[in-house]
Amino acid sequence: MSESREFCPRCGDPVPERRDPLPGEPRGRDALLCDDCYFEDFDLVDAPDRIEVLVCSGCGAVRRGESWRDVGARDYTDVAVDEVAEALGVHVDAADVEWGVEPEQVDENNVRMHCRFSGVVRGTLRSAEVTVPVKISRGTCDRCGRIAGGYYAGIVQVRADERDLTPAERAEALDIAETYVADQEADGDREAFITEVKETDDGPNIKLSSNRLAQNVATRITESLGGSFESYPTLVTEDGDGNEVYRVTFAVRLPKYAEGEIVDPEDGDGPVLVTGVSDRLRGVRLASGAAYASAFADGEAPEATRLGTRDDAAETTVVTVEDENAIQVLDPVTYEAKTVPNPAFVDDDADAVLAFEHGGDVHLVPEEGTEPAAESAPSRD
Repeated sequence: MSESREFCPRCGDPVPERRDPLPGEPRGRDALLCDDCYFEDFDLVDAPDRIEVLVCSGCGAVRRGESWRDVGARDYTDVAVDEVAEALGVHVDAADVEWGVEPEQVDENNVRMHCRFSGVVRGTLRSAEVTVPVKISRGTCDRCGRIAGGYYAGIVQVRADERDLTPAERAEALDIAETYVADQEADGDREAFITEVKETDDGPNIKLSSNRLAQNVATRITESLGGSFESYPTLVTEDGDGNEVYRVTFAVRLPKYAEGEIVDPEDGDGPVLVTGVSDRLRGVRLASGAAYASAFADGEAPEATRLGTRDDAAETTVVTVEDENAIQVLDPVTYEAKTVPNPAFVDDDADAVLAFEHGGDVHLVPEEGTEPAAESAPSRD
């Protein structure tokens, strides 16, 4: 140690010999002061006189710098605690720091934060108490402002090919859109939102905040419900740099047939209850109970005649099981006894079955959730 380090440069009193500071430790004049002079101007905590927090009245996001952040706070007191914690600074020389905060709700917009700190400095336990007033101001974040103004960049129109959407398809399409957008929000994308859902007789129109979001929603709907989509851009404006800005409509077209429909592919093997359309037309042969599958040609479902839906089937009485190939049931319309094919999905000891009548012919229908028998050869349609 040099001789100059043995005396306090402020008061001139001798000081104990000290080791050289380690890398990163203070090396300035304060490090040479005696304890009395050092603590004379020492502040354990650096606290602002006042904090103002701007909170979005729509979504509760907090303005920090030039951006808005979702903080996930339960109430504004939690927001005040977080803001004070970020604003307070503890002296760099303090070790083993402990602190606590006690909020005092003055009124709806003002909170006093009573903060207590302790830490060890130069081997001495130091403590401090500070009170920081926090004012909660309300505003509107960019995202909520856009939603309120009806802003959107992409539209997803969900329709079906040559038929009406089923209520289940409408509900699932909206659930897919809402779930995907919620996941994007949860991952921190504050620009992801649904502006409006407009129900029409043909299907829902979903307005979304970005073209990317709309395209991803359209992709997920077709992956789940089948079909395809096409995009139609429309030039709406230019941005500040002169780049063209487009609003894109993604027209989703679901397959020609829906789950639960009863159709006749007219291939000689009788009607089919449709059970899936996501990648190909799948179903159950009503005459045998065997699985049916037919690939889409160029994205188009095979031609088939619509006969009805599962909801058109009614429970009817089994008169007798003639053999493994034939069963006699009551016609659900005329109540006459009729012999019909005995499909694999009918139990041998069944007293009643679901039956569907069309054009004088009676077809048995499997209960919902029934697995088909081994898959029949795919159609060449």
